[in-house]
Amino acid sequence: MKLRTASPEDADDVADIWHLGWQDGHIGFVPHELIEARTEESFWTRASERVGDTTVATVDGAVAGFIMVVDDEVEQVYVAAPHRGTGVAADLMDGAERQVRANGHSQAWLAVVAGNARARAFYERTGWHDEGPFDYAAAAEDGSIAVPCHRYTKSL
Repeated sequence: MKLRTASPEDADDVADIWHLGWQDGHIGFVPHELIEARTEESFWTRASERVGDTTVATVDGAVAGFIMVVDDEVEQVYVAAPHRGTGVAADLMDGAERQVRANGHSQAWLAVVAGNARARAFYERTGWHDEGPFDYAAAAEDGSIAVPCHRYTKSL
């Protein structure tokens, strides 16, 4: 497994992983308005627009997962289903923490949907702390949508 900066050629793989992973972790746990906004096409558009914020994990040359880091926020963390439980997520999170430190911060944060038990357990196992519920402003075409989440932080 290798981590590297994403290239425009990775956008389709990132979008596919993001779309399928987002459904796994969000359907049933987020407002219907957000589900309607997260069309399949929206993931391809956003993946192309966000290449500069994206780091991919590759296994045997294929994209197995990705992170998007902005300033001190680990904004997106997704691993393709066949690679879950293989260490890809842990390596991606280590990379995200390094990026936040390189951005000049001593603490990283992320938002996770309250009902996404698998993700919450993973973050807690890797040293992240649940600071409690808050409404995350998820970007949407016409502004933002308030999504009930938990804020997790980690001192770096």
